[in-house]
Amino acid sequence: MSILINKDSKVVTQGITGKTGQFHTHHSKSYANGENCYVAGVTPKKGGQVVEGIPVFDTVKEAKQETHCDVSVIYVPPPFAAAAIDEAVDAEIGVIICITEGIPVKDMIRTRDRMKESNSILIGPNCPGLITPEELKIGIMPGYIHQKGRIGVVSRSGTLTYEVVDQLTKLGLGQSTCVGIGGDPVNGLKHLDVMKMFNDDPDTDAVVMCGEIGGTDEEECAEWIAANMNKPVVGFIAGVTAPEGKRMGHAGAIIAGGKGTADEKIKALEAAGVRVTRNPSHMGAFMKEALS
Repeated sequence: MSILINKDSKVVTQGITGKTGQFHTHHSKSYANGENCYVAGVTPKKGGQVVEGIPVFDTVKEAKQETHCDVSVIYVPPPFAAAAIDEAVDAEIGVIICITEGIPVKDMIRTRDRMKESNSILIGPNCPGLITPEELKIGIMPGYIHQKGRIGVVSRSGTLTYEVVDQLTKLGLGQSTCVGIGGDPVNGLKHLDVMKMFNDDPDTDAVVMCGEIGGTDEEECAEWIAANMNKPVVGFIAGVTAPEGKRMGHAGAIIAGGKGTADEKIKALEAAGVRVTRNPSHMGAFMKEALS
């Protein structure tokens, strides 16, 4: 079992005729069951074309009617990406993964407000995507470092996602599903949402959670973990040395008014029983210890 995606998912790539969309669809399609899972592409006014052996449609609605796609991945330029999310929501796509970085915050505020009455799940924007090893890869992560197993991974940082996965795999600890939620200030799934999914997944035994400075998402997740989590959790928070008021990497990674510091997040997680390492090279080893 897994969360969010599996070998039976049917994926539509929005922006498939662009250089980035075509490149990553090619590599994702060649991973595991991707040949069967990537069923449609969408680019306005490009309907009727075929890219990577995949039929292209003018709209997501048409793609869903013809292929019954239930997952969308978005590689659309920033000025148009929020509208692409809106289109997927209006077509009632179940899981929407937006890779695009640099979407205007005001656009995402409007889009997230529109989604309040929707059943669609949004991952991102500005995220690396997600992967259920040996079943399906959606996004830009390197598939070869992943190994099928029973450890869940959730991270705001794409680079840290790859780092922890590589460490786990080298220690013989495979992954159930790895989710990059992205680091933008206005986005979809939070750590807490994904942690609940992993906690309910019978084939996930433990979780590695990577966070970073900015916001209070990790603290809120820690509070829930303390009261509800019945599986071991290992954590890492990036940005211990970040100065207040300076954005570090992601748009959401900024300390303001003394809130959102790494120390605050680490204290909250440790108080919740999470094994937190301050050295990113020890994430895999901490998980192995937690399981033993």
